[in-house]
Amino acid sequence: MSEDFYSVLGVDRDASEDEIKSAFREKASEYHPDVSDDPNAEEKFKKAKKAKEVLLDDEKRQMYDQMGHERFEQADKRGATDSGAGGMGGMGGPFGGGGGGAGGMNDIFEQFFGGGGSQSGPRQGADLKTRLTVELSEAYEGVTKQLTITRPETCPDCDGAGHPPDADARTCSACNGQGQRTTVRQTPLGRVQQTQTCQQCDGEGTIYSETCSTCRGEGQIRNEATLQVEVPAGIRSGQTLRMEREGAPGENGGPKGDLLVEIEVEEGEEFERDGDDLRYRHPISFPQAVFGDTVEVPTMDGTVEMDVPAGTQSGETFRLRDKGMPRLQRRGHGDLYVKVQIVTPDSLNEEQREALEAFAEAGGEEIDVEQGFFEKLKNSF
Repeated sequence: MSEDFYSVLGVDRDASEDEIKSAFREKASEYHPDVSDDPNAEEKFKKAKKAKEVLLDDEKRQMYDQMGHERFEQADKRGATDSGAGGMGGMGGPFGGGGGGAGGMNDIFEQFFGGGGSQSGPRQGADLKTRLTVELSEAYEGVTKQLTITRPETCPDCDGAGHPPDADARTCSACNGQGQRTTVRQTPLGRVQQTQTCQQCDGEGTIYSETCSTCRGEGQIRNEATLQVEVPAGIRSGQTLRMEREGAPGENGGPKGDLLVEIEVEEGEEFERDGDDLRYRHPISFPQAVFGDTVEVPTMDGTVEMDVPAGTQSGETFRLRDKGMPRLQRRGHGDLYVKVQIVTPDSLNEEQREALEAFAEAGGEEIDVEQGFFEKLKNSF
């Protein structure tokens, strides 16, 4: 059996993109034909190159994992059949008894690898993702935060070329300096010509005698970057800010990708957030609930007065308009909902006890205030 792509690079099947790139750089520095003395260096380098290209493409990697190495290699060979190889003739031709199976495999392969075309032109860099946590008060006011990330950047020593400026160059023999390789394959609909980037030279058409020692030929290094993130007022958890051109470097002169910053808003101890609204629990005393009162309620920008009408029940909720969170990209604020909770005292003085006993007697209840009145009061709430 052929060695599968994960084994070629020496990584686990759940290896991350960074782990795969790192493993390929090690293989490339060991087996690149221009620097290695291994008699099989060129073949090993080609295997590592192909493994990297497949495993760094999400769709190709998924197909590879589903098909397995052997079936994938068979599909690869059929898809790359040149004009003199007869295509699916060995399977009975496009209309023969065995043509259906080969055609189905080639259809999968076509979807897998796409319709070809050169990828050597400028390409935008990948978008990067990170998270940023802000406090509820910061989300209310809006804030500028510093964010430090580790991201790929163009290698400063080779300016992204992957080789020293004075490295000797020779024409790639695999593509004759074209940067592309064209294959022809037979399908049930006829012969299909496909052009792909040359794997040997990465589409440059040139092989260099040296590899940049700083980036090991990748053209990129990983560096820490500290950025200023403008967090707008009203932002919610799960929403994402896009910082243009702060992502990975482009290829072949293409622009950088973007940095996507997912926001996590920490809720404070006082307030519970519900969209643009806020919820708050406010304690009041038994007399305040019975006779009514005006109480001071905290908000995100100071305190306000709120009227508690006589006869208020524990758990009743009052609405304070426009005292919630700012509405992102809209005018105005949400509301603040205040839920009152009647708090019973832990102990009573003599005057309080006599007053509550009189209150109980007036209601036709004979209750020992110290033994059971407040427990019954709590249960009634």
